Amino acid sequence: MTTDAAKAARSAGAPATGARARIGLALAGGGPLGGIYEIGALLALGDSIEGLDFAAVDVCVGVSSGGFVAAGLANGMSPAQMYRLFIDGGRHAALTPELFLKPALAEFGRRAASLPRLAWRALRQFARDPAHRGALEALATLAHAMPTGLFDNHAIERFLARLFAAPGRSDDFRRLAHRLFIVATNLDTGQPVAFGSPGYDHVPISRAVEASAALPGLFPPVEIDGAHYVDGALNKTLNASLALDCGLDLLVCINPLVPLDASAAWQHGRLSVRRLARGGLPLVLSQTFRAVIHSRMQAGMDRYAARYPGTDIVLFEPAPEDVEMFFARIFSYAQRRKLCAIAFESVRAQLRARRPELAPRLARHGLRIRDAQLDDRARAIAAAVDDPRPLHAGRGRDTGLRAVRRDLEFVLRHLEREVEALRAAR
Repeated sequence: MTTDAAKAARSAGAPATGARARIGLALAGGGPLGGIYEIGALLALGDSIEGLDFAAVDVCVGVSSGGFVAAGLANGMSPAQMYRLFIDGGRHAALTPELFLKPALAEFGRRAASLPRLAWRALRQFARDPAHRGALEALATLAHAMPTGLFDNHAIERFLARLFAAPGRSDDFRRLAHRLFIVATNLDTGQPVAFGSPGYDHVPISRAVEASAALPGLFPPVEIDGAHYVDGALNKTLNASLALDCGLDLLVCINPLVPLDASAAWQHGRLSVRRLARGGLPLVLSQTFRAVIHSRMQAGMDRYAARYPGTDIVLFEPAPEDVEMFFARIFSYAQRRKLCAIAFESVRAQLRARRPELAPRLARHGLRIRDAQLDDRARAIAAAVDDPRPLHAGRGRDTGLRAVRRDLEFVLRHLEREVEALRAAR
């Protein structure tokens, strides 16, 4: 088939003869909750769609917490492996909630050291005009002593650097088998920056993820090459165009944050009140933030469909009446496992509801919905996280022989279960 014919086939929605479909993945942000939902969604999609291997997609784009997941996938980690590391509370757990809650002592120290100088300047400003602008100018000067973040995000970078230093992985964008983009926002210009693109691919992946997840107020800005970066979701929710510009046949998008439809949840008996304002300021702020980023994402999805007619774009996100995801408490492993299981079943329900639409679109790219597994209402997330591949990742002293022994034990247990299943089937 000629090049022109191949392009025409893609525009018509059919892959070129003999060509492997190019598949991409775009993951939005949403804090730790967003990462939990995304892992559950990936597990559901991989379990229900034959031929879909997220650890081997051609392009991954991650923003904020989506950057954690995208970086792991680009390093060949399966969603099941990430579940064992980030969600499960068992012996493989490595990303504990405490890692996100270490005080930013260095930032506190720098701001405290500047306080005497700022206080002297504020006193002089107040003395020059105490009855009018002096007080306001003095307060504005003292505000410079406030920390830019409460928690230390360097711990996250160190964790990821160790994780990607394991055999078969890399902390270097340029050494990955597939394309990876991690999006952050340049604080001084307000513009998005795609780490992994030319001119920004020399930055370590772990550092880029740290910058992309630096939510203002919680984490200090991250300095890279003299510039300061914060959360990548400030400009765009998905940044899917980075993947689409690479020439894809299929792009899977996952957005973990949607505004809650309290009226629908109340009518279904899932919410005790119909008005979120009764929950106070935290609920009002959460709903406002979700509504803003979701409306922006919807506008972006409409533009993507018009600009990239030759690419199938599918989006998965929580249902608007999903109370559990809205009111989630994420800093406990029991809650994390529960939320991941909810995301798993929610996406399976979406696949069942959208099967008439999705099945032919997926088939165009060599993918097939596993109807028997999808229709098995008793199938739980445990069936999807049973990945025999070793992790090869440790924390601190848990490396070398100890990590190998741990991974070997996991593989042996998996083989024992397979042998028992074969015997039972005879």
